[in-house]
This record gives sequence, structure tokens and C-alpha cells, in this order.
Amino acid sequence: MIPLNVNARAVTVEAAPDTPLLWVLREHLGLTGTKYGCGVAACGACTVHLDGEAVRACSVPVGEVAGRPVTTIEGLPGGAENPLVRAWVAVQTPQCGYCQTGQIMQAATLLARSPRPSREEILEHMQGNLCRCATYNQVVDAIQHAAREA
Repeated sequence: MIPLNVNARAVTVEAAPDTPLLWVLREHLGLTGTKYGCGVAACGACTVHLDGEAVRACSVPVGEVAGRPVTTIEGLPGGAENPLVRAWVAVQTPQCGYCQTGQIMQAATLLARSPRPSREEILEHMQGNLCRCATYNQVVDAIQHAAREA
């Protein structure tokens, strides 16, 4: 049994310590907003926050996160009223939407550190998150929109 702190809620899961956090979130806890993309931490679809930092849940063993705060898209402060979520809708960022939860979680760590990032800062911070639909310009627009609205 592994004790976790997910979205400010204490839970215990029965999983091998080397099980990727992604699968514990999705299969054990039913938090399916975190997506499987590549399984090798290269695409960003599985981005969550661990200790307030963006990490790829597909490559983090659940045994390493015992007791540490994990935040998924479902636990993002404000839910649908979060400035990033509202900006994503306002700018009409997603096409297929598959990667967008990871994009939002990655962007949230940027805005937490830099409330008014430049376009260059956004591009640098978001470079590890891939989008098959190529909505990169909309992602930048949405982050800038959220920064203005926050």
C-alpha cells in the first residue's frame, strides 16, 4: 500500500512501487484527465504537478511520490474557472484536445513562476509539450490571455 496526496486528498493505493504514476492516477484513482501519449516522457500529454513542478507522470514511479503533493488537471485550482482553462476556451485552443490537459498543466507552472511571461519565455517553457494538431500558436495566445486576465 502506497500513501499518496493527490489533488489535496489523502489516498492509499495498492500498486508496485515501480508502477508509473500515470497508470495509478488513471486506473486506480479514475483520474483520466492525465493522458497517455508516448510512455517515455517525450510528449507531455501526461504532465502533472509534483511538489508544484511539472513532471511527466509516465516516467515517475509511484513509489517515489509517496506522501508528496500531486496535482492533476482535475485538481487544478478553480477547475473550469481557472484562468488557463478559461483562456483555452476563449482562444479556442484545442482541436482534438488530447494533449491539452498536459499543455495546461505545463503552462500553470510557468505562470506560477512568471505571471507575465514573454512570448519567448512561453515558447521555451512549452517546448517539451507536443501537439499533433499543431495548435502551438493558440497555446501561446491562451497563455498570454490567461496572464492578462489573472
